[in-house]
Amino acid sequence: MDSKPHLMRLVVNREPSRFAIQGLYLITDHGDHLKEKVEAALSGGVTVLQYRNKHKNYDAKFAEGLEIKQLCEAYGAAFIVNDDLRLAKELDADGVHLGQNDGSVTEARRLLGPDKLIGVSTHNQAEAMQAETEGANYIGFGSMYPTASKEIVHLPGPEALAALRDRISIPIVAIGGITHGNACRVIDAGADAIAVISSIMDAPDPALAAAELLVLFNRRKDMPRGAVLTVAGSDSGGGAGIQGDIKTITLLGSYGASVITALTAQNTRGVTGIHSLPPSFVAEQLDAVLSDIPVDVVKTGMLHSAQITETLADKLREYRKRLVVTDPVMVAKGGTSLSDGDAVQAFIEHMLPLSYLVTPNIPEAERLTGLTITDESGMREAARSLHKWGAKNVLLKGGHLPGRESVDILFDGLRFTRFPAERVFTSFTHGTGCTYASAIATFLAQGIPLPAAIAKAKEFITSAIRLSRPLGKGHGPVNHFLASREMEIS
Repeated sequence: MDSKPHLMRLVVNREPSRFAIQGLYLITDHGDHLKEKVEAALSGGVTVLQYRNKHKNYDAKFAEGLEIKQLCEAYGAAFIVNDDLRLAKELDADGVHLGQNDGSVTEARRLLGPDKLIGVSTHNQAEAMQAETEGANYIGFGSMYPTASKEIVHLPGPEALAALRDRISIPIVAIGGITHGNACRVIDAGADAIAVISSIMDAPDPALAAAELLVLFNRRKDMPRGAVLTVAGSDSGGGAGIQGDIKTITLLGSYGASVITALTAQNTRGVTGIHSLPPSFVAEQLDAVLSDIPVDVVKTGMLHSAQITETLADKLREYRKRLVVTDPVMVAKGGTSLSDGDAVQAFIEHMLPLSYLVTPNIPEAERLTGLTITDESGMREAARSLHKWGAKNVLLKGGHLPGRESVDILFDGLRFTRFPAERVFTSFTHGTGCTYASAIATFLAQGIPLPAAIAKAKEFITSAIRLSRPLGKGHGPVNHFLASREMEIS
């Protein structure tokens, strides 16, 4: 029974488009500052934009649509017009998206030509298969979840999407109520793209909101899954810094790239020498990596000087890197200062506002904020201060407080989340902070949302401390290898 429609779909003439319908599909709203929000979202990684405005007259829509189209061209995104064939034709849009009652695929193809994208909104398997048979390039399918943008009549959800996935060969754009919190279910169900409106258009930072959503698609990639760039100092002893970061990233299943900020002569007993690299060479390394390798998450460690800190901040803005995990490394395990006097203020001014997540321990948080932290209440106060200064999320690590549990606290600007773990009493903890932050960055790059990424990283670092073995004559390193063996990586 299924072979007949399948054969009919094979003979449909669909010319290839230069755009792939995949990733993040933004539908515009009718709010203020549309152009600014769209440009921010495109810079964050939106791959397809559907221009929709049912309130303005035709001339106003044409003028606004032309501006949006030019932005899409600048960022290499597909520009799709909602419903209006005339507007799509006159704007020379990359395609049109049709509702069930907004015209036929055949008419759209005749008017727009063979190389334009035609999408159709569908709500069930029959409508989806019919759209493919008629020659649509992709379908919108939903609603996935209830949404405030319109009254929901059809709610097939992720389960129906998963059932449809093997029935059609054209891309599926999941539509309706998708947020950063529920998008993973939709992606796991087989969506090629997710369509969002308010999750980006109403976000305080549309670029960051787009980047957060786009990286979730990495969860379907083969290993190594996602790429992490670590910007840090070299630890000749191998337990922390660049060496600890690359071990963590690789063992947990992502691709690791590195930019070295300083060379250290150190072992388990301490640091005997530091050679800071010229900021110009740090910039040269950053250009080499970021101009070529598709880095999903940047993790920073020892930056050492104000000049290097400012150089890094400039390059992060230049390359539009928004998922930045910042570990404010200031003091080595043996007590040696790893940053000069001006670096702390430069970190506050230049790196905190660019940080998706900052991960200070208690001494680092005290140095940054000037507060004295003796309990979880003090941790919360310090986290609020760091968030107020620009960090989007703050993970304050409580390992320096006494007690049988080591509790870390995440603050996202609205709520606190505790991450407790049974304390491991050992002196073999060299590289703990670097490893923890790198693990979080790795799981983020693999398409795991932040709270879950922190939980997995907390499990990993706790195991790495518990499984540490004597090495050297001082603070031995954590055990990256055995901890990774305990994690389920697939």
